[in-house]
This record gives sequence, structure tokens and C-alpha cells, in this order.
Amino acid sequence: MIIVLKQGVSDKQVAHILAKLKELKLKPLISKGVERTVIGVIGDESKLRVQPLEAFAGVEKVMAVQTPYKMVSREFHDKASEIKLGKGVTIGGNKIVVMAGPCTIETRARTLALAEVAKKSGATVLRGGAFKPRTSPYDFQGLGELGLKYLAEARKKTGLLIVTEMMDVRDLPLFEKYADIIQIGARNMQNYNLLKEVGKSHKPVLLKRGMANTIQDFLMAAEYIYTQGNHSVILCERGIRTFETTTRFSLDIGSIPVLKSKTHLPVVVDPSHPAGKRAYVPALARAGVAAGADGIIVEIHDNPEEAVCDGPQALLPDMFATLMEEMRRIAVAIGRQI
Repeated sequence: MIIVLKQGVSDKQVAHILAKLKELKLKPLISKGVERTVIGVIGDESKLRVQPLEAFAGVEKVMAVQTPYKMVSREFHDKASEIKLGKGVTIGGNKIVVMAGPCTIETRARTLALAEVAKKSGATVLRGGAFKPRTSPYDFQGLGELGLKYLAEARKKTGLLIVTEMMDVRDLPLFEKYADIIQIGARNMQNYNLLKEVGKSHKPVLLKRGMANTIQDFLMAAEYIYTQGNHSVILCERGIRTFETTTRFSLDIGSIPVLKSKTHLPVVVDPSHPAGKRAYVPALARAGVAAGADGIIVEIHDNPEEAVCDGPQALLPDMFATLMEEMRRIAVAIGRQI
């Protein structure tokens, strides 16, 4: 349920409404827009049948939210959210944010070198996994905290922000210490205990769509984070499993305008994982920009033959530089910038 407040509603009137909702054991969440303030209500809405909120001073109308996801819906917040990532970087506005880096952190020297590559071509966020979810227990699992330290050193040297994947609720203190953006990977999209924990964090969260999940599943996962108090949620489309086998996954480009119509959250596209091969990555990245994505997250590597993870889909530095120029031209054509 959403309570739309009148223009010019006083702080005292808002406080009275909030107090009444809490008295009824309901959880209120406030969204302040330029012209209107709305209050989202979570809990047993039947309690409001005996307490008509339309009678309260400052209330314009009360509406039922038709979608199962409430707080992340356009009904709750009709204007696209802009999320501050840090150091003057905002996602969700006119500027498209580019995140680039290796699939996984391998060595200190390579991390610093690739951070310089990303910075030189115009990326503002460095990506890289310190903890890696691998299909095989025998594959490289990541450097752990040492990898986070290498990322932090790269941030200090280049000024790039850091996005890195968290897999275990016990590691949250490490991510609070080292990361700027916490990534929840596709395999953990419905790990609800993990979503609740990052929902209590003050760090922005990049939530990747699961490889076999619907858009509604995706938005319900975002709702878990949002309702815990963390409203800095970024959605990431990274491909889904279909019958097609020529690519690693099928990039659901159509999900971008759909998500934009259903939610106020920013949307990022990962072209690397659905492509599976670097030759296909630039086309998917360009398509993501053209379709309205607020960000692109892409894998790069200086020597993919030596990569311990996902070398075949990593762009070489010169390919990344070319892609950045191509995406800039597309962004200008649609009235945006990179």
C-alpha cells in the first residue's frame, strides 16, 4: 500500500502518520520526490481497514500496489533513482557508468596495471573478484582478503571506485572496509539471508540477475535488500539460460526497457558473461547502451592466456579503448554521455 501525501504536508503531520502506522505494527518507508512525498507500507494491510488513513491531515490518497514488489516499483517512486556510488560518481542519471577490470584478482601487479588500463579509457569503477563462486571446487576460488587489499591499493592509486562480489554473510565486515559497491552474483540472487545482510549495509549493492530467473524474481530479490533499509540497489542484467548454445548465455536486452518501466532502480548490463567470447562482447555492450542501460560492467585482461578465470571473454586493452569510443558515440546519439 502507498500513502500519497499532499503538497506542503508538515513534518508534524508526517510524524503523526508514521506513529500511527508503527502503532499498528506496520513498517513505513518514505520516498520524497520533488512534488510529492509518499509512504510505502509493509505488513498486514488489513489493519488499515479499521483505521482509514484518508482521514488523516496531510494525506491526499491511499493506493494499493498491484505488484508483489512494493518499494522498488514505479508505483512507489515514479522518478528514476540516482544512486551516489562515491567520489562524485552517480548512477541512474544522464551519465552512463562504466565498470571494468579482470574477472578475478590474480596478482598485485596485474591488478594495478589493469586499473590503469580501465582509468585511461574512461571507466570510473574497477571490477574484480576477490572471492569467486566456481562450478568446480577444484578451480581457483580467489585470493580473499588479500585480493580486497590489492583492489583498495588500486583505488588509492587511480581514484577508481571498487565493485567486488560478496558470497558469505560472514564476510560483510571485510566488504564494509574495502569495497565501494557490493556485488551479489547471479548464483546468489535468491540467497535471501545474504540479501537481508547487505540490506543492512550502507554500501551500494549491485544485484545480478540469476541465470534462470524471471524479471519478477529479480525485482523481488531487490525488494529484499530495499526493505532492510538499503535503498542504493543497482540491477544488473547478465544473461539467462536458454536453448541456445553458441553463446554462454542469452543476453536479455528486452529486460532493460521492461525493468525501466517497472522499477525506479538503475540498470547495468554485463555483456561479458552472456557472450562467453571476447569477439561478441563489444556488440552486446553497444546494444546495452542503445537500449537505455545506466551502466556497463565488462571484463578486461592484458594477457587472457594467463587468466585463471574467464580469459576467453576478457577484452584486451586496445579492444576496451575502442569499445569506450564506440559507446560514447552511441550515448551522444541518445542524449546521454559516458
